[in-house]
Amino acid sequence: MNNPTIQFNFLKPISLGERTGLKRFLASLFRKEKIPMAELRYIFCSDDYLLEINRQFLQHDYYTDIITFNLAEKGHPINGEIYISVDRVRENARDFASPVRKELHRVIFHGALHLCGYRDKTNKEKLEMRNKEDRALESYFN
Repeated sequence: MNNPTIQFNFLKPISLGERTGLKRFLASLFRKEKIPMAELRYIFCSDDYLLEINRQFLQHDYYTDIITFNLAEKGHPINGEIYISVDRVRENARDFASPVRKELHRVIFHGALHLCGYRDKTNKEKLEMRNKEDRALESYFN
């Protein structure tokens, strides 16, 4: 938990500046939530790549912006893989009139929050997740 490994992998390019600070922030998010984390890998990919993962592993046949997996055994520190569709992030930024940078970080934090145990299936869960994302964005950018 003291020195987690956090990696950013780009199968499809998108601008992600200040990675060292972002890694520190993500590690601190897990510490604040009291969730031990060993490893975190973000994979930035295309819509089609993520659609194939969605079909293969979740049996869902639709586009999504993010899929999060915890590969750790129960009771062990988080070993997460977070797949993010660069295409969805850009489209959502357009749809919500939000800067791509802000939308990208929202999704990055969203995946981390999933690994911390937050869900977004019900309206109540969605509201809590959105509030957590907003607080993370505010804390990170200010």
